[in-house]
Amino acid sequence: MEETMNFTFDGNISREVLENYLSRSVTAAGLYESKTLEDDLRAIREMGVKFLGRASGIWYMTMDDEEHFWLSKELADKVHAQDPEVILQSCVFEWITRRMETVEIPDYVFEAFGMEPEPRCFRLDDALFTDESSGYTSRRDDPAKDGGIPDLSRQEARLWFYYRATRYIDCGYEALHMGQVHLYTANDKGMAKTAELFGMIRAYARIHGRRHKILLDAHTHGVNIRGKLLFDYHAMPFTRMPLLEVPGEELVLVREGYSEGGENPNGWSAKTMPYLMEYDNWGGLVVDDRENIPREELAWRDWWGYDQIAWFANQPEASRNHFLEYTYKWTEINNPNAYFELPFRRMIHNAEVSMKRGDNGETDAQDFYQINTKSAECPMGFAQEETAKRLWAAGHMLREKAANPEMLIRYGAEEVYDEETGMKLPEKIVVYGSFQSHVGAVKNDSNSELTRMYYIGDNTYTLSVVIPFAGTYDYSVATYGTLSATYQADGYPRSGSSNKAYFTTQKDNTVVRFRYQFISNKVTVEMFE
Repeated sequence: MEETMNFTFDGNISREVLENYLSRSVTAAGLYESKTLEDDLRAIREMGVKFLGRASGIWYMTMDDEEHFWLSKELADKVHAQDPEVILQSCVFEWITRRMETVEIPDYVFEAFGMEPEPRCFRLDDALFTDESSGYTSRRDDPAKDGGIPDLSRQEARLWFYYRATRYIDCGYEALHMGQVHLYTANDKGMAKTAELFGMIRAYARIHGRRHKILLDAHTHGVNIRGKLLFDYHAMPFTRMPLLEVPGEELVLVREGYSEGGENPNGWSAKTMPYLMEYDNWGGLVVDDRENIPREELAWRDWWGYDQIAWFANQPEASRNHFLEYTYKWTEINNPNAYFELPFRRMIHNAEVSMKRGDNGETDAQDFYQINTKSAECPMGFAQEETAKRLWAAGHMLREKAANPEMLIRYGAEEVYDEETGMKLPEKIVVYGSFQSHVGAVKNDSNSELTRMYYIGDNTYTLSVVIPFAGTYDYSVATYGTLSATYQADGYPRSGSSNKAYFTTQKDNTVVRFRYQFISNKVTVEMFE
């Protein structure tokens, strides 16, 4: 399938090419430090990876900065020697530290801001928020960690962001993840100075970039300024709900993920921009005493007491493969503009996983998730390569057959009337029943917004969901979200919590599409595996 996909761009990138890259994206956090790089390169080649998210970037400055950039460039050179089409992404995060004061500001950075060059280093205190009561500063003795969130309304912070962005561009990186943009722009009214800075970074890439382009994203649903978008695409982590009805520590993803539309920096427009969704990390094991907390309480502590990737890494191999497939299908049907950025390499901090090594068979602890097939070359791999290849080989069949509308926040049917009878169509139609807990809603909630159906025209409402576990579930359709009139396959109205219809999924991770037609009150259920 990959042979038919276009990955060509120079200067600007078309929507087709951008989405091709996003559809072959992985999160490869800190790949520049990998101790199994040769096997990582093999996996990248054999999987057909085209976008390496978070391949470089720093949070704390624990390494000499020049060494960091040297290793970052070495990685880019090795990846591009193998496949020159691959985009590597680095990160300019929402965190700066005292150690930035060891970095001398190059003349070209001053000159880009219209300033007279001077021999000095960056100044932390001139880049931070001045109001320490905001909680945006974190004072520590270690200069590699002492710091806080930069204030991009201050020129010193913008100097730092520009410096780091341009250094990564010089290293061969063609994408930058800009972290939590809504934090460091708190004092930048209308993000005017941020937009100017991003324009400067883009101008630098037009001259110095490998293909004269830098792709910018951040954790945001989008920033639209007078019709023009700040980012090339958007990125966000998943939202979850615990699935208490199933033994163990299972969870399901919750339908969400609006992505702002407008004019893309590349010149084309869309009502909804493409975006990536990923398993995020923020601390690994975030609940120290998991074994002492009741199951019902632990279920609501982040992801069962872990951050997202740590929870995933701590599942058995079969469960990891199951959830990877579930997430891929969930993303495919919940927004035709969203792409699942598969986990390739990601830190799990103190949520270490014990496993037998692939080289000597001894038990060891791994503090990084790696998708690699376990081998002597990658002895602590988690073995999801084959699952990833199978998912990518399936393409976008489910998206084409059963996806929910791209505008998830608009359900439609406002001021719509049946042409024959003149009856006004209901704006709110909810499908409810025992299946709801398996899609992140409260079971038997006829007023749930999470299982509200979308109006697609011709008196028809639909909703697609992924049922993670095979089984038999009941359901009914409630107009206006009330129980005064509910419908099943026979089209007769019923009142209250009376009998429901049933559907059965034969396999795990089955996509179920509900369809309801007003006036005829016909209800149908379709299934896609």
